[in-house]
Amino acid sequence: MIIVDTALAKRQAENKPIRVGMVGAGFMGRGIALQICNYVPGMELVAIANRTIEKAKRAYNEAGVAEVNEISSLVELEDNIRNGKYSITQDAMLLCEVEGIDAIIEVTGAVEFGAQIALRTIQNKKHIILMDAEVDGTVGPILKVYADQAGVIFTNVDGDQPGVEMNLFRFVKSLGVKPVLCGNIKGLHDPYRNPTTQEAFAKKWGQKPAMVASFADGSKISFEQAIVANGTGMRVAKRGMHGPTVPSGTPLKDILNLYPLEDLISGPGIVDYVVGADPGPGVFVLGTHDHPIQQHYLNLYKLGEGPLYLFYTPYHLCHFEVPLTVARAVLFHDAALAPLGAPCVEVVAIAKVDLKSGDVIDGIGHYMTYGVCENANVTEMDNLLPIGVAEGCVLKNDIPKDQALTYDDVILPKGRLIDQLRKEQNEYFHVAANPSILLS
Repeated sequence: MIIVDTALAKRQAENKPIRVGMVGAGFMGRGIALQICNYVPGMELVAIANRTIEKAKRAYNEAGVAEVNEISSLVELEDNIRNGKYSITQDAMLLCEVEGIDAIIEVTGAVEFGAQIALRTIQNKKHIILMDAEVDGTVGPILKVYADQAGVIFTNVDGDQPGVEMNLFRFVKSLGVKPVLCGNIKGLHDPYRNPTTQEAFAKKWGQKPAMVASFADGSKISFEQAIVANGTGMRVAKRGMHGPTVPSGTPLKDILNLYPLEDLISGPGIVDYVVGADPGPGVFVLGTHDHPIQQHYLNLYKLGEGPLYLFYTPYHLCHFEVPLTVARAVLFHDAALAPLGAPCVEVVAIAKVDLKSGDVIDGIGHYMTYGVCENANVTEMDNLLPIGVAEGCVLKNDIPKDQALTYDDVILPKGRLIDQLRKEQNEYFHVAANPSILLS
């Protein structure tokens, strides 16, 4: 949004900066801190919360902020904000509750904790910006309901591929072209990757092996495309999406016939992806137009004769664009990407290896499960287990490799917010709740 820069400049000139708190100071969090502190006029990162306090301090220091104050109370944090001082803390809830912060950026990648942060932020009438597709893809629809009731914005981020897809979707739709596919371009997909196989790559880029593995095994792209579906009303053509793999460097225009036309035009459109196409970091939207004169113009403008017209963005710039998402939320009450209503697509857990009764399921991107997209009505009908709630569940049955897990296969941990929100989400959107998944 080009108008964001002038709106931020105005806030800077008026000395009324948007005040932001950030929860999480890992690889992406450090990049966001660097961006806000050095390149975004009209915005201040006033506090960072992280479980390991030294990482919060490092994020500020790398951003050129040498003097930070460790705090442990609301009073201390409020005083620091009032006096223009930067704060770090282990208690993330202080950022959610304190007066003087307009928006919280949640960038932990953790589902249960991320949901807690999002809900507490909303309850305290602050905008919540999630760089956490896992939370959004698991309980985003009900959190959006809470945000609407509180009069604040719940949004995922521009810069990450889902937000860039949504920008492109909105642009294409505004032209009068009907979007029929929102696509994501990836370089690798192997559902059996794990932190061990991805350790060297993760070390090279300073990332966590499990996070890198969640990209490689398809769980992350499944969450990304699920939240795009939930933000557009689209579906998946089949469990796991088509996800064709092409020779590396294949031009994007050459992959259009890999998606069956009937899947694209017979309903609300689909979300999907391709592996190996160029430009590798980008996203794309396929659209149709039913007016012959406009078709003639589109052909003149080098988009071809149809019936599918290709629009794409050749890059996504992750942390560079996150502050712009904050500005859109605070200044224009505009979400980069948020659910329209009830879930359209879920991300369900599939056994990565043969699993045994009594096993405790590990986290996303680890050794036991990978996530795939499934339409929400099928997920409910088959009682499938969302991978966002799978961690910590105890298996009641042996599960062979590549089989989908169901709620009947597991014992849920007690007292988790994520399960309570899932229950509320099912009930609010009139999904017929199976007795086996209701909390006692």
